[in-house]
Amino acid sequence: MDELIKKQLQITACKVRMGIIEGVYNAKSGHPGGSLSIADLLTYLYFNRMNVDPKDPKMADRDRLVLSKGHTAPALYSVLAQRGFFPVDELKTLRHIGSRLQGHPDMKYIPGVDMSTGSLGQGISAACGMALSGKLSNETYKVYAVLGDGEIEEGQVWEAAMFAAHYKLDNLLAIVDNNGLQIDGKITEVMNPQPITDKFAAFGWHVITMDAHDFDDIDRAFREAESVSGQPVVIVQTSTKGKGVSYMENQVGWHGSAPNKEQYDTAMAELNAQLAALEG
Repeated sequence: MDELIKKQLQITACKVRMGIIEGVYNAKSGHPGGSLSIADLLTYLYFNRMNVDPKDPKMADRDRLVLSKGHTAPALYSVLAQRGFFPVDELKTLRHIGSRLQGHPDMKYIPGVDMSTGSLGQGISAACGMALSGKLSNETYKVYAVLGDGEIEEGQVWEAAMFAAHYKLDNLLAIVDNNGLQIDGKITEVMNPQPITDKFAAFGWHVITMDAHDFDDIDRAFREAESVSGQPVVIVQTSTKGKGVSYMENQVGWHGSAPNKEQYDTAMAELNAQLAALEG
């Protein structure tokens, strides 16, 4: 990947993480851990891969993204704000009464949100429907679906996986955020979904793995995905829950907790230092 593009993506991802912390702190609730682990992925998609236009959020040929793990809405909102779909300052209204930024994405009110999600397991099915529609209508758009590794414990995910392979939905690309933690603890202890790659391969998907926090590797993975035809693609990304905020990293307690003022200040100081180093 071009070094200038990579640096800009790193800077944007850092700002996205700051927006996540800002939103969850002001809401006094939310899900920072899994939002931080997908910040780099969403930054790459919205700033380097997807065909979207903030001035025309509903354009017919846009690429679609379904955040199947809808509780990580703070990440999606922060990326959409950085991309220009709505003001960054609006992130402070997360989960407030009267705000359009609800705890889970709402396609009726938030520009740039393609599917309302939140009930785990269901988003990937909606993404399959979008992809099949595109195939039947000979459209060129791609559909991206972001799932959690704990989410794939839901049986509906595997029905959708079977559906996608059966209908050869090569315009569908799923990304599983494998950070190893869910609300109740380690995924391997709650309901072990491993081996994730082998399961998707057995269902007829082309499987790719990548480092979720290395833009060179992210770019490699998506370039490989672009070369696949005749079957759906899944990228299993190895990520760090809470990535970018030292005291949140790999800590299951930050799955669904908001920082207090002291913790907020610490997180923002760390992220500001990272941003300064990138911009310097």
